[in-house]
Amino acid sequence: MTSREIIIANQAHSGAPRPGLNFKDDMISDLCNGGTGLPNGYEKKSWIEGNFEYYDDIWGNLWQRMVDGCLAGEVIKPAIEDWSQLADYQAPVFEHDKCVANYRKGFDSAPDTYRLAGISGWVFASSRYIRKMEDYLMDMALEPEKVKILHSKVAEVFKIQIEAAGKAGADAIMFCEDMGTQSGLLMSPAMWQDYFGDLYTEMFGMAHDYGMKVWMHSCGKNEEILEPLLKAGVNCFQLDQPTVYDFEWLSALLDKYKAILWSPIDIQKIMPTGDKAIIEAGVDRMFEYFEGRLIFNQYGDLPGIGVKPEWNRWVFDHIIKKIEQKS
Repeated sequence: MTSREIIIANQAHSGAPRPGLNFKDDMISDLCNGGTGLPNGYEKKSWIEGNFEYYDDIWGNLWQRMVDGCLAGEVIKPAIEDWSQLADYQAPVFEHDKCVANYRKGFDSAPDTYRLAGISGWVFASSRYIRKMEDYLMDMALEPEKVKILHSKVAEVFKIQIEAAGKAGADAIMFCEDMGTQSGLLMSPAMWQDYFGDLYTEMFGMAHDYGMKVWMHSCGKNEEILEPLLKAGVNCFQLDQPTVYDFEWLSALLDKYKAILWSPIDIQKIMPTGDKAIIEAGVDRMFEYFEGRLIFNQYGDLPGIGVKPEWNRWVFDHIIKKIEQKS
């Protein structure tokens, strides 16, 4: 089977010969990524002052990160500092045809792999930066109509990208939407439904109309909305902290909706231990509960979580060993 066929078999729960793999360098990846390219007129600005790097993003936010720290950092000056700026706020403009061409360029680089179209943000993720996290969460309680107007502006950007991904022949769209903490949601389930339920259903439906699956990353313990998300149309959860969930419960939920898990070995409780036995046991446990509907992932910022490259190699080597034992 080709890499693409292996991912499709995992997605369909139809007897995949092995889990999907998404590792870098000389290791195996069954996925290829296509991106949108940059919006019209955007040129990234960045500079370093002392131990800090400052940079802007496509939405007009200013970020700060430690030069030797994680890749992203945090927003220090949001695009909308006061709601009086909302009416005049201009979201980035992505041209449909340019997005299609950029997606295809990524897919053409590895034609036998599963074609994953990266979306350049999502509704909650982008809106919380545009207003800054602490203000945005208060806005959700105090300024619901303004928040929904902002969501609408942001969603239109991604609808263009979804259509372009479909025209480019993507197998799935992929977006990131961190909605939880270690202990639970950042909002009540009722508030999530009010702000996001119908909007997500509409946007996921657009992807499905083009024959694409919907893959969603979300950090935190979000068990209260996993089933609503599956009902809305999510087909794959990309979870970097899978051990915040009960594996038996999560496995049964994926089976119920014929969805899959795309995950590294847990990046907080397992990978940073640097203990080979613990890491390999983490691999074994993923096989035990999710084999047949699983893609193993390499976390994208190993230095940011204090993980050495050889620890990541232990994961890959142990996966391959288990695959060979089963074949």
